[in-house]
Amino acid sequence: MKIGVSTASLYPLETELALKEIGKAGVKHTEIFFNSESELKPSFIDILLDIKENYNIDIAAVHPTMSLAESFMIFSEYERRFKDSLQKFARYSEVAAALGSKYIILHGGKPNGLTTDEEYCERFMALNRETQKNGITVLQENVVNYRSGDIEFLRSMCDILGNDAEFCFDIKQSIRCGYNPLDLINEFWDNIRHFHISDHSLAGDCLLPLKGKFDFETFFKILSEKNFSGTSVIEVYKNAYADKNEIFDSLKKLLLYIKT
Repeated sequence: MKIGVSTASLYPLETELALKEIGKAGVKHTEIFFNSESELKPSFIDILLDIKENYNIDIAAVHPTMSLAESFMIFSEYERRFKDSLQKFARYSEVAAALGSKYIILHGGKPNGLTTDEEYCERFMALNRETQKNGITVLQENVVNYRSGDIEFLRSMCDILGNDAEFCFDIKQSIRCGYNPLDLINEFWDNIRHFHISDHSLAGDCLLPLKGKFDFETFFKILSEKNFSGTSVIEVYKNAYADKNEIFDSLKKLLLYIKT
């Protein structure tokens, strides 16, 4: 069972500095959230690789900076933009492979995008065919205000694609969509490959783990019983903490928690 911290948790700290802070804190597993197009340049990837190797960090997944535009770029009726996006994901898959990652995280389309679930899945698999040339799999994340925030859409993806419907499951997004995270985890377990973890309470829906009421005991029990071999990364926003060391303290508590 692998637990780490996403560089997104340190935003707006620059990506390479966030990765370095993660390494300095002794964190061994991460996900890199890219924040600008220039960060895809070979010279920048070399910087990330130097940090990765210096601190012996496993980078489980990458998150494209274009996530906010994916509905417009990928899941619209304008074919040329989609073809451009295929090339963009091809580049992300090259970057992911260079960093030793397995996954690219996708927010996907919004409800006002392509009209049918079948069309959506065709685009999703076209992305996968492109990225799998470099051994990388695209994971659909459950995200509020996106099609993937609807449980019926996730069920439809599974019905249409079977095991090819592969997901990144985000706890806070599940809460924002009005679903019990553990219920969704149990229902879609066979399709989940990667987790974004956080906590929640009446104080907020995006807290550091063990600062709210989420049942981490049951969560880790499920992962243990299912022999989950993927990675769970803490992904929170800057208003979830006053000092970055709180993130790393939260991780240390989680690591102790799963050893008891």
